Amino acid sequence: MKRKTRARPEAAPAPAEATVSGQLLQIFGLGVFIFGDSGIGKSESALELVGRGHRLVADDVVRVRRTAGGRLRGSAPELSRDYMEIRGLGIINIREIFGARALCAESAIDLAIRLRKWQRGREFDRLGLRFPRDYAVLGRAVPQITIPVAPGRNIATLIEVACRVHRLRRRGYRASLEIVRRLDRALCRAGGRRGGRPSRRGAR
Repeated sequence: MKRKTRARPEAAPAPAEATVSGQLLQIFGLGVFIFGDSGIGKSESALELVGRGHRLVADDVVRVRRTAGGRLRGSAPELSRDYMEIRGLGIINIREIFGARALCAESAIDLAIRLRKWQRGREFDRLGLRFPRDYAVLGRAVPQITIPVAPGRNIATLIEVACRVHRLRRRGYRASLEIVRRLDRALCRAGGRRGGRPSRRGAR
């Protein structure tokens, strides 16, 4: 008599939409999701980036959806579209201040930037040799860069540079690996000179 095997329940598919907290901007052609602790300066940094000519997609709340092709795209909820909340200024209308060109209705999410408060003793990658952890949403992984936030650091500039670094990495270029190769070549040359030069004692 044959045993009846119970069919295993299929794993539920990952949801196709989600809401996440942070800012989404278009910077140098990249969709950049900026997130971090409350009060760390995400909105202020986003506002400075908009002032530099980059485009705001969403402030504070980002609606993320996964396309049929598996890409992630983000937009602002209808209620908060075109608006930002800035401490000390309240609610501001980006369209009225900067014009329609400062806004983007929807964008792909290509890079996640985490703003993290700098603390003494906390370890950060100073050379860029480590591959940062990806940001996961809707079952997809987004490349992530962490930027330590401390007084005196221009976060908007660091975000712009992080975007340029990410674009170079996608082309296969990593400055940290190049400097390691240079150091290796310099050490090899120095070792070769020491090993190939006869000592004065042996020459006498």
